Amino acid sequence: MASFDRLEPVSEHGCFGGVQRFFKHASGVIGLPMKFALFLPPQAVAGQKVPLLTYLAGLTCTEETATMKAGAQRLAAELGLALLMPDTSPRGAGVDGEDHHWDFGVGAGFYLDAEHAPWAGHWRMESYLLQELIPAVVAEFGLDGDRLGLTGHSMGGHGALTLALRHPGMFRSVSAFAPICAPTRCPWGRKAFTGYLGQDESAWVAHDASLLMAAQKAAPYPGGILIDQGLADKFLAEQLHPDAFEAACAAVGQPLTLRRQAGYDHGYYFIASFIDDHLRHHAQQLRG
Repeated sequence: MASFDRLEPVSEHGCFGGVQRFFKHASGVIGLPMKFALFLPPQAVAGQKVPLLTYLAGLTCTEETATMKAGAQRLAAELGLALLMPDTSPRGAGVDGEDHHWDFGVGAGFYLDAEHAPWAGHWRMESYLLQELIPAVVAEFGLDGDRLGLTGHSMGGHGALTLALRHPGMFRSVSAFAPICAPTRCPWGRKAFTGYLGQDESAWVAHDASLLMAAQKAAPYPGGILIDQGLADKFLAEQLHPDAFEAACAAVGQPLTLRRQAGYDHGYYFIASFIDDHLRHHAQQLRG
């Protein structure tokens, strides 16, 4: 059973009858200290074994961003959902150039395991999340490891879709806000994949949600995937490509609700406007 090495509480706040906590811990996978936020609803505080929804944040964000801006705790408390918000990358690794770009390096881990030097030593966000953080949080706080959901925004939406597809059976529900749906075709993705995975583009395919979905033999999430995309999002045309994921889902029979929201941009006013629908989507699929 996974467990934390030197779990250090940072702060704790009463919140809608539950508790919002922030932690720091020594990560064996990353090889550096990592931070995360965890909301425990009142049902978990009372000793019930509740499901866990992990939210993956976007470029430049930290474990605090969605925790403080998305407004998810009120309904999560009502639905009995624990919420895990990890950081978006290693920090303080001392890798040359790690903080030179806002869309690569620090704050831009892309939820994959880097294979290309000098990033491969610490940028191992996929293994960190799936092999270390989520199992350790489930064990430490008595959550239901058989009822895990995954969501995220932008780079984190990419992470939610790709990790859910790359690890069948681990997550029972998935959704995303304005995800990077085809990173092999957009500047953000190509920059990240070149740096973390190298020049061989054949290695990139395994981290592109649209290509992963197109390779499925049957619908991996028969209960449906929910995506919200703002039509006033300045990154939509060049970076996000939800149409590619929509087409891949249609080709394999994967139920997808892709809602194109007029007047909404890429930021947290957009996320806060629709977070309740995503929480209900996950709660419905995580029941039982």
